[in-house]
Amino acid sequence: MEHAHELPEFLHFLEELIEEYGILRGFVFGFVHTLIPLIGFYSGWSINRFLKLVSNGAIAGIIGIVLAHIIADFIAALLDPNLKSAAFGIVLGGFLPLLAVPFLEKYVTKSQYHNVVGDHEDLKKDLKSKHK
Repeated sequence: MEHAHELPEFLHFLEELIEEYGILRGFVFGFVHTLIPLIGFYSGWSINRFLKLVSNGAIAGIIGIVLAHIIADFIAALLDPNLKSAAFGIVLGGFLPLLAVPFLEKYVTKSQYHNVVGDHEDLKKDLKSKHK
């Protein structure tokens, strides 16, 4: 196999994995999709906090996390050359399960062990009030 660039001989197997087997297909998507929530967690930016302000709370966390996930999916897909053409399909597929939320809220009983944690302030309040 002819190589157009200088790569140490012992690393050519990586090039073959990438080029011939597409082993890193979706790498950009995975990287960006994970990076966006990390930036949000560490910067304090929160869709949940915004939704709690404009709604009555509990369902805001569920809708907020789904919206944040869809936004991260969309941005990551747009930046990944292998998934760019699928970006809008990914978004539509992400929104579709939201149709189940009213049904789930009405008919599915949450486990007593279920813990939805939103913002850091909420976690602090929960820890102080429930675990004295």
